Amino acid sequence: MAQVSPAAAFRGVWPPPGSAMLAQALFSLGLWLRIAAGRDAPEPGPQPSISNSEGDLLFLLDSSASVSHYEFSKVKEFMWDLLHPFTFGPRDVQTSIIHISTTPTMEFPFDQHLTSASLRKAIGATRQLMGDTNTGQALSYAKEKLFSGEAGARPDVPKVLVWVTDGFSTDDISEPMQLLKDMGVTVFIVSTGRGNFLELSAAASQPSDKHLHFVDVDDLPIITKELRDGILDVIRANRLHATDVTSSSFRLAWPKLLSQETGYYSLEYAPRAEPARKRTLQVSGAQTSLVLSDLAPETTYEVALIPESNVHYFPPQTTRVTTLAEEISPVQVLISESGPHSFQVSWAPVLDSVATYQVLYGPLPGNSAKVLEVDGSQNSTVVEHLAPNTTYLVTVTAIYRSGKEKSLSAKACTQEESSEVRHLRFEDAGPNSLRASWDSADGAVLGYRVRCRRQSGRSSVLSVSPRVRSVLLTELPPGTAGEVCVQPVYGSQPGRRLCRTVRRQPATEAQGYRHRQRA
Repeated sequence: MAQVSPAAAFRGVWPPPGSAMLAQALFSLGLWLRIAAGRDAPEPGPQPSISNSEGDLLFLLDSSASVSHYEFSKVKEFMWDLLHPFTFGPRDVQTSIIHISTTPTMEFPFDQHLTSASLRKAIGATRQLMGDTNTGQALSYAKEKLFSGEAGARPDVPKVLVWVTDGFSTDDISEPMQLLKDMGVTVFIVSTGRGNFLELSAAASQPSDKHLHFVDVDDLPIITKELRDGILDVIRANRLHATDVTSSSFRLAWPKLLSQETGYYSLEYAPRAEPARKRTLQVSGAQTSLVLSDLAPETTYEVALIPESNVHYFPPQTTRVTTLAEEISPVQVLISESGPHSFQVSWAPVLDSVATYQVLYGPLPGNSAKVLEVDGSQNSTVVEHLAPNTTYLVTVTAIYRSGKEKSLSAKACTQEESSEVRHLRFEDAGPNSLRASWDSADGAVLGYRVRCRRQSGRSSVLSVSPRVRSVLLTELPPGTAGEVCVQPVYGSQPGRRLCRTVRRQPATEAQGYRHRQRA
C-alpha cells in the first residue's frame, strides 16, 4: 500500500478511494498543521526576478466540462503566480498551454509571448473549451509540440510538463505519459480533485512526493513556491547559471561534464558593453562552480564556459548576469558605551566591496584629529584615551576595493569623571512619605533628575537645581515599595543614574524603613 507522508497530507493528498478512515485522518492532520502554523493559504506577494534559467515549460490544462468555470479561473491565477518571477525569452524560459478537451488544442506556441506583460495578458484571455477529458490524446499531442520547432520549442533545453487536472480522464494516460518521460520530459502533476493516487503517482516523475501535489483549488497558493522551486531544479541543473549575485561578484555553477583526467574548462567573461575587456580563465575539469569577483556594479556580463574535453565534444554554455547596484556603507553610525575616556563607534552595513574603514575623530571645537584603521570585515571599534566631558566629531570612511570612498559623521560625548551621585539614602518623613538625599556628583553639574517608580500608583520625575541634595517623595504608604533613581545633568549629556529600591514596612511593624541596592 502506498505510504503518504505528513508533508503530503499538508498539501491535501487524498489516498486511493476506499480508504475513508485514512483520508479523514490525513484531512484532520492537514487542518491541524495549518491551524498550528497560524495561517491559511499565503497571499501571493512580490517575487524576486528569476533569471539564468532556460527551458520549455508546457502547461497541460484541464479545459473540459468536468471543471467548473470558477475552478478554471483559479487555475489561471495559479499559473500566473507560478510563472511571473521568471525571465522569458529565446535564451530564458518559454511557455505554452495545451487544452485537455475532446480534441487537444494549443493556446499559443512557445515563442509567441516572450515578455511578462504579453504572457500575463495571454493567460488572462485563455477560455475554457468544455468537451470531454481526453487526457491521453492531449499527452500525445504535447509530445509532438514539446519537440517541434514549428511550435517554438527549442532543441537541447530542459523540457517540463505541468499537468493541472481534477483527477479524471476518459482515456488511457499511462503509455503517452511514459513516452514523454522516456524522451527526458520532467512531469509535475497538480490534482485539484479526488484523483487515483496510485495512478497519478506512477504518471508523475520520480520521486512522486516532489512531483505530485494534491490540493483544493482554493489552496493552490500553498504549493506555488514548492512547485516553482521544483521546476527551477530542472531548468537550472543542465546549464551554466549564476547565484549569489552582489554588486561586485557572483558565483557560477554548471553541471559536471568533465573530470580532472578528461579535460578542463575555458571560462570567458566580459562586460556586455565592452567586449574588448574579455578575460579568460582556465578551470579544472573537476570543478563545477567558481566565484568571479572585483566586478563593476550594475553591469551586465556575458559569460561563456567552454568544455575542453579529450574524450567527447561538449558545446559551450553561456549565460548573462547583471551585477547589483552598489550598496553604500556606512549609512548609519552609532555611538555607544560612552565613558569619561572612551566610547564605541559602530556602523552598518558591512559590505564585501569595502577593503578598510577609517575612523577619524577629534574634539569640538578644535583642529586636531586622529585616525583608526579598521578591517573591512568589521563593523565597530572602541576609541580610547579621550578627554572627559568633551564633544567629539567622528567620521567613518569606507574605502572600497574599487578606490571609491564614502563617509558619514556623527557627534559623540564623553562623560564627566565620576559623573554619578554617591550615597543615596532615605529617611522616614511621615506615614506615606520618605525623604531621599544624596552626595553631589563631580564636575559642572547643572541639576539633578529624580525619578520614583512606585509599586502601586503613578511614577514621578522631579528636576532640582545643583544646590539641592534631597527631595520629599510622597504616595509611598506602608507595605509598598518603589524604585528611586537620581541622575546628574551636565551640559553635554546626562550622567549615570544611581538607583535604589525602597520597601516600606507594613504599619503593624515597627516604624522605619528598609532599603536595598538594586541587583
